[in-house]
Amino acid sequence: MTHADDLRAWARGSYTTEAATELLLKAFGGRFAEVGNPWVHADGTTEEGYREHAWIDFAAISEEVGPLSGGERRFLMLAASLAEDVPVVLGDLVSGLDRENLDLVLAAIAHAGGSHQHSDIRFNEDGTMSRGKGYLDSLHPWPRALRSV
Repeated sequence: MTHADDLRAWARGSYTTEAATELLLKAFGGRFAEVGNPWVHADGTTEEGYREHAWIDFAAISEEVGPLSGGERRFLMLAASLAEDVPVVLGDLVSGLDRENLDLVLAAIAHAGGSHQHSDIRFNEDGTMSRGKGYLDSLHPWPRALRSV
């Protein structure tokens, strides 16, 4: 299992934590999800040399983003707010994001809201309901390819 796999496994089960973790893994070449950042923790290594038992202390991000650029700070604060009770002004944060990171944020919000698990319920002309294909697709899927930032 890779470090990214371990972080995803740790986050699994909470849409908001999954979304925030995925933001850190996908943006800025994944460097904010790497061990060495004060908010990323790993307790050991596997026989193959991969770190295991990794987790992210999203609440610590707000105390550690001071030396980063404005765009990096905005992005990290938004991720922290999704995962933890970190207050932010959404209008201030999204207005300073580039298109690529805004695309990630939209996907994260759709994931955090559970849009990928919404049922396909349809209303018929007679007022009755019926189930469609099962679950609907995400309102805003994660971007497939990202160029290196």
